[in-house]
Amino acid sequence: MSEQEQLNQPVALKEWAVTVRSLAEGELIMVMRKGGIVEETRDFRLIKPSFYLMPAFEHQREELLKAPYQGRIAGTLEGWSKEAETMTLEAYAEVAQDIEVYDSETLERVFGEHIWTETFAEERLKWKKKNPLHVLLLRVYKLDRPITVPMQPAYTGCKSWVTLEDGVPEVGMTPVLSDTDFAEKVNRIVERLQG
Repeated sequence: MSEQEQLNQPVALKEWAVTVRSLAEGELIMVMRKGGIVEETRDFRLIKPSFYLMPAFEHQREELLKAPYQGRIAGTLEGWSKEAETMTLEAYAEVAQDIEVYDSETLERVFGEHIWTETFAEERLKWKKKNPLHVLLLRVYKLDRPITVPMQPAYTGCKSWVTLEDGVPEVGMTPVLSDTDFAEKVNRIVERLQG
């Protein structure tokens, strides 16, 4: 595959299934990334400004979710199997902002804006300490119908990005939040991060 063909291939950001569900329901507009363990560059970089959200099931940890969100992981695991031959995509996202965070004080100011415990946020920030934590503010869209793609070996493992090798069919999508609600959330998070 040529470099140009690769650039045109759709990609997906892998994220905990419970996080993808919260994004798709409009409860959440942010994710925090430092990179997957098997990233080529060993740190996170935004490879495309828009992408599918691919649910990851294996490393979700109940104790790293705030109390109101605990108990949801079991629901994401219904019907899932490590041996599954397909993967279902239900959401798409566009990056509104990619904000780099370097310290705990800044991160604490947005604690009320996400579903994770302080421990989760701190672990992400402290891992590879010299690298920034990327707080991605996402405009999320629910696909008009789920897309099922063949599961590929390249989709497994602790990585942020996967190229959807088989492509995806064209499907309509609807924003999960109105323009006004989304703008309000973005403004509030940006103001808090800026102190």
